[in-house]
Amino acid sequence: MLTEGILFTDHYQLTMAQLYHRYGLADRSAQFDYLFRSYPDYGSHQAGYCITAGLGPLLEWMARTWFGREERAALRDIRSNNGARLFGEPFIDWLTRSEGFGSASMWAVPEGRVVHPNTPVLTVEAPLAVAQLLETPLLNRLNYATLIATKTSRVVEAAGGAAVMEFGMRRAPEAAATVATRSSLIAGAVGSSNFAASYQLGFPSKGTHAHSMVQVFMADSGSELDAFRAYADVYPDDCLLLVDTIDTLGSGIPNAITVFEELRRRGHRPVGIRLDSGDLAHLAIRSAAMLDAAGFEEVSIVLSSELDELTIWQIRNQISEEAARYGVEAGGLLDRLVDGGGTRLATSHGYSSLSGVFKLVAIEDSGGEWTPAIKISETPAKVPDPGRKRLWRGYDRRGTANADLVTLDDHDPDERPIRLVHPSRSDVGRTLTHYEVSEVESLRVKVLGNGRRVPNDAGDIEASRSRRDADLARLDPGVRRLVNPHTYHVSLSPELSDLKQHLIAGFKG
Repeated sequence: MLTEGILFTDHYQLTMAQLYHRYGLADRSAQFDYLFRSYPDYGSHQAGYCITAGLGPLLEWMARTWFGREERAALRDIRSNNGARLFGEPFIDWLTRSEGFGSASMWAVPEGRVVHPNTPVLTVEAPLAVAQLLETPLLNRLNYATLIATKTSRVVEAAGGAAVMEFGMRRAPEAAATVATRSSLIAGAVGSSNFAASYQLGFPSKGTHAHSMVQVFMADSGSELDAFRAYADVYPDDCLLLVDTIDTLGSGIPNAITVFEELRRRGHRPVGIRLDSGDLAHLAIRSAAMLDAAGFEEVSIVLSSELDELTIWQIRNQISEEAARYGVEAGGLLDRLVDGGGTRLATSHGYSSLSGVFKLVAIEDSGGEWTPAIKISETPAKVPDPGRKRLWRGYDRRGTANADLVTLDDHDPDERPIRLVHPSRSDVGRTLTHYEVSEVESLRVKVLGNGRRVPNDAGDIEASRSRRDADLARLDPGVRRLVNPHTYHVSLSPELSDLKQHLIAGFKG
């Protein structure tokens, strides 16, 4: 399908590529950086970091995608305003002969890692027209994936060690549901209701029944208890019951306990209950008290219904304060909770798109030498850092990340002290001593070389989950705060800052 291939792009990418071909620039090597300009700001709460995602599917798409017969026919059909063909045959012939993404190399921060604004999360080196044609599909795949991985990571953090499930398939925008599932798994969710995506990714899908199942039995002269018994009969070892169709505490929990006792007598262990409406914190406490009294202290209590990180945080606080009134041990209840992230997770409620961009930073001149490129903006923060670069992270003696540093490609900040310069104010900087930075890590790895995948675990989900856990463990708690997080500093090396200011001054002059 055209909407899944190379023509899944913006119109202007194709017209620019043809212009480059017409002027003999199409095969000139170029470098583009992918970066995002700001953290998600959800209004009442803000992110202080992002979790990168989307690299694996992007590389898979690039490996199978270029111009085929159907794509070439589509280009021939497009007309300009005067009725003539917009795309000429010489350009289409060049596309046919081109290696496409087989000529591209890529360096990237692996999925699952903590990343910050205005850093080169990914760099593509390819013939100019090829890199240009990659821009839109790359942004489409990385921006949403990183957005949802970031949201999920915050939800997982708010859950305080309790399991988090992704239930957002019905609310995600069409095929993006699969991206949401994969991104949520990278960011720490234990599973998803999305059957196909979960199966394909090697994670068992999870879920329970809907209210409609109980309604069917009631409409057919049965009862809620009949519905619960039927579900337990078919799924005796996977019995998780939705208990709020009628009256959670008056009928749902008592009927669930009846069925759980019947399962136990038959040698099966019930999984748990799900609460989907009402005061979830209060109902969780009251449900736990009833389940505990019946000897079901270990069954899970799944919460769903418009949950996000702030709501989960508030629910947990309420449970901590209220549980003792009903004889429930708060810590035990919090440990057995499962938080279901649906609409607000899959849509990144409050911040629906990441400000990711793909900017030209260097191009080979006619003599084969690399020339830095820059875009001038009236907004200093929107001026990208020029040239071929590397990305580093510094850690202090506690092992805590305290600065990301962008340098030119040939610079290795292994000497102390390290001079840091503000990205948009060259007169502002600081110097880090050996005590302040005892370890420096290169954040990016080569993932693609001349179209071939470089063997590594950059797109592996389990490895990505481990990277996320490790990075958050080394991130200052103030940066991880749900509300008004502490600012994490991203800086330039003096050499890169000087180059940037020189180019700005030169173009303005």
